Amino acid sequence: MQDANKGQATELDGQYMHIGIVQARFNEDITNALAQACIAELEALGVEQIDHVFVPGALEVPLALQAMAERAEYDALIALGCIIRGETYHFELVANESGAGVTRVGLDYHLPIANAILTVENTEQAIARQHEKGRDAARVAVEMATVLEDLSADLAELVDDEEQA
Repeated sequence: MQDANKGQATELDGQYMHIGIVQARFNEDITNALAQACIAELEALGVEQIDHVFVPGALEVPLALQAMAERAEYDALIALGCIIRGETYHFELVANESGAGVTRVGLDYHLPIANAILTVENTEQAIARQHEKGRDAARVAVEMATVLEDLSADLAELVDDEEQA
């Protein structure tokens, strides 16, 4: 939802984070704009380690995310793509399967993945969203990496307290 009330996140600091981006080339003008906005925001948040890979389309994004997740060196990943509705059922297939794949990789690897694969009715909608969604993806990746790091630290502290009792 464009211009949605997203709430106020705490101050984000990505200074020591390593972020991976997988960008689909299909609808390349849109995905390039998404990537530019995303990378600019990551850099503004202090992220210096950014790996950026390209795949043909949205259906290939989850497999590349999985390969990056298996390296166990990223604090978060970002999926970038653009699926524009056509005249056939193909839109639903690509949108549903790519989205499910992105989610599955994040859950399987316990790794935050910001999903910025746009699913839109037309090119005009994609253009209207490309910069905001690119920035949003960067912010989501850094925020969720921080949240998971904090939760892991809290869990480790709880285990230590139980072992000492």
